[in-house]
Amino acid sequence: MAKSLVVVESPAKARTLGRFLGNRYRVEASFGHVRDLPESAREVPEAIRKKPWGRLGVDTEGEFTPYYVIPSDKRRHVQSLKAALREASEVLLATDPDREGESISWHLLQVLKPKVPVRRIVFHEITEEAVREALQSPQQVDENLVRAQESRRILDRLYGYTLSPVLWKKVQTGLSAGRVQSVAVRLLVEAEERRRAFRSAAYWDLEATLASAGRTFVATLVRIGNDRVAAGKDFDLGGALKSNRLRHLDETRARALVEALLGSLPWRVSAVEEKPATERPQPPFTTSTLTQEASRKLGFSTERTMQIAQRLFQGVEIGGGELEGIITYHRTDSTTLGEKALTEAARVIRGMFGEQYYGGPRRYQTRVKNAQEAHEAIRPTDFRLTPQRLSGVLEPDEARLYELVWKRTMASQMVDARVLRTTIEITGTGPGGEPAVLTSSGKVYEFAGFRQAYVEGSDDPIGELEEQETVLPPCMVGDLVGPAGASASITLVSLDPKRHETTPPPRYTEASLIKELERAGIGRPSTYAPTIATILKRGYVFRQGKALVPSFTAFAVTTLLRDHFGDFVDVSFTAEMEEDLDEISNGERDWLDFVRAFYRGKPRERRGLEPTVAEVEQKVTYPVIEVGVDPASRQKVVVRVGRYGPFLQLGKGGPGRTASLPEDFPPADLTIEKALALVKARAAGPRLLGVDPKTGSNVYVANGRFGAYVQLGETPESGSGAPKPRRASLNGGLTEATVTLEPALRLLELPRQLGAHPESGLPVVAGLGRFGPYVKHGDEFRSLEPEDDVHTVTLERALALLAAPKRGRRQRRAARTALAELGSHPESGAPIQVLSGRYGPYVTDGKTNASIPKGADPSSITIDQALALLSARAAGKQAARRSGAESKTQGTGGRRRRSSAG
Repeated sequence: MAKSLVVVESPAKARTLGRFLGNRYRVEASFGHVRDLPESAREVPEAIRKKPWGRLGVDTEGEFTPYYVIPSDKRRHVQSLKAALREASEVLLATDPDREGESISWHLLQVLKPKVPVRRIVFHEITEEAVREALQSPQQVDENLVRAQESRRILDRLYGYTLSPVLWKKVQTGLSAGRVQSVAVRLLVEAEERRRAFRSAAYWDLEATLASAGRTFVATLVRIGNDRVAAGKDFDLGGALKSNRLRHLDETRARALVEALLGSLPWRVSAVEEKPATERPQPPFTTSTLTQEASRKLGFSTERTMQIAQRLFQGVEIGGGELEGIITYHRTDSTTLGEKALTEAARVIRGMFGEQYYGGPRRYQTRVKNAQEAHEAIRPTDFRLTPQRLSGVLEPDEARLYELVWKRTMASQMVDARVLRTTIEITGTGPGGEPAVLTSSGKVYEFAGFRQAYVEGSDDPIGELEEQETVLPPCMVGDLVGPAGASASITLVSLDPKRHETTPPPRYTEASLIKELERAGIGRPSTYAPTIATILKRGYVFRQGKALVPSFTAFAVTTLLRDHFGDFVDVSFTAEMEEDLDEISNGERDWLDFVRAFYRGKPRERRGLEPTVAEVEQKVTYPVIEVGVDPASRQKVVVRVGRYGPFLQLGKGGPGRTASLPEDFPPADLTIEKALALVKARAAGPRLLGVDPKTGSNVYVANGRFGAYVQLGETPESGSGAPKPRRASLNGGLTEATVTLEPALRLLELPRQLGAHPESGLPVVAGLGRFGPYVKHGDEFRSLEPEDDVHTVTLERALALLAAPKRGRRQRRAARTALAELGSHPESGAPIQVLSGRYGPYVTDGKTNASIPKGADPSSITIDQALALLSARAAGKQAARRSGAESKTQGTGGRRRRSSAG
């Protein structure tokens, strides 16, 4: 008996639908796209291979006809679908409910050419009810959505295949340009340029510790006379004050002010302001906000978030069966919730939290232009499936992301939180009789409201600290502030001058980059993850913690594109193209006119890509990044990108006037002093450490493309065919300046073979890797424990580690190599240790970590030096908190408490 053939994109989705639909339907997967433009020369169809535009796969001489091919890895899937079609009574195209899904359905029609009836069905959640409803209201493939997606694909092909060859000729082979990718890289580079331009400025203020009614609180100096005291936000990138109407305190003035204020006691409470306010919940998640929040709260990359969300949408396996998809479609820019979802959310809120937490349905207006309002926001498909009910069912990462979605959706429908903000102003007398005003701000939640379920995260730690609640003691205008023992209602515990330094502008994180792309109208929900994955893969960006740092290659590419093809990496222009594509999807614009104008240009309106490249290609010069001028020779020092990566060049270069740069060297951290030191070290050549007593070969330390390393033996002449000498990268706090012969020889012994595995006979090896010391057998790795030494670990110990199950990241996080035990902290009594971490040695008291300066020997750190490092680190964190709080909550700031649910 013939069955209805249902085609979806993934096998997981096919299994879930197959369970819903029963024996009357056959569900097959297309495994994503079945056709695309040719990716390589061998995929180009014979009919167009000799055409000037053949490699593009798009007829740029005619009407921009795309020539699609079935990639080799898709042919067997297409054959399976054709075989299934021969026994089908009808075809139901059930690909994802977005432009890309619509395009896949259209391509399936073109490839399969079915002779039976074809219907398009759309559902935004994979539940039995949603699928049944979709079957009752079939549609046709939306040609406008298809044309919009096809235009995007043609546009991206023309952009990449036209501009990338310019980069190959002028910068480095293998580079690529992309319509969204290149703009994203430009944003990252311009953020790094702001950091390069940054010059630190010092400023001082006063901090008073006060006590009253059993509470201790802090007040900070904000005003002297009529002038506001300068804070971090008042300085520009160059370290200069933005306004002359500010009081900039240095150390001398700050200490003089302390003396004057102490001499003017008692002070008076000059103002008390209590201001009730409300806080509203955030809308339900869109793709953008979900990836941002998962990055902030869970530390997930955008790609990881989308992969997990895909699994939650398609259905999660449980033992021998499957669960329905437990969230709605995860690629959406809509904040809308359907009426059914609003009703279910209301019932669950009343049942779990109480009537007082629900005040009626909340509907949110989507701010993204041309958002697909037919979609819903990302929400649970069944609000009764609480995170607790799915405990033990979902994988840990799935459970954490689902919890985020469930709580955010619940909170979006709950009532506002009611908060009382309090500001106390205290006035004393400074030098010359000027009044000096200190303020303290408090924040108390009178009713938690939506915060009972969820608290949104922050892009920075300061924002997280602001979630804390601060309760100020009761006081009135006229209350006195005096020293201990005085008849004053508020006691002055201490008054200290505090030094601060301005901090450089922040780099983008994945979360903040996506937020900026969405704000500017660049890209769509389906493009964020692949864009970030591409710029990381291409070496335009590397991660430093959560920050995305652009490489020197990114600088070179952005400089070239910005200088010669500025329109095509302009944020506004790229956003305008997104609007054009939206108009095509709505049937308001002709796709061919749009593509033609982009590539060939439009008289008196815009330059086309093709004539622009033809006009300026010969004028394009090799982009260099200027570092500064050598004060001795007055010659420029620049960074160039060569075949083997970035390198420094002094003047015109030549022997002794260049030096390699590590691929992960942050451009904003490269000063002229550092650059000249690297060139000088390269000119001096490798430094001889001594002779290896076993081989009689010299041991050197040198600096190369991937950083400092030690080498056993001489470097052979180029082309001699002689084997390369043994090398090992420095680690564990060792630097080019401090390494000696003994640790160098120990590093050169690695990786060391411990013996053969008793079962496989394969060697067991101990070595040092990116994440620290390890043992390895075949493809199995295990990290060494803190008590293990990679240089002395035995075969027996390695076999025991390999036999144990792999530990997760949380378990490994505590495994830091202890380099020294220095004693106890004089105040807290906590043990102070020198540890070896992923980014080098540091000192810790269990609460504060402080990096050991480069060049310092970790083994020689004393307890006094450790205490000084910890104190400086703690002061820096406190300064950052105040500076951040000041910039965000100036005048009425406050701190909010994070709920346990958040």
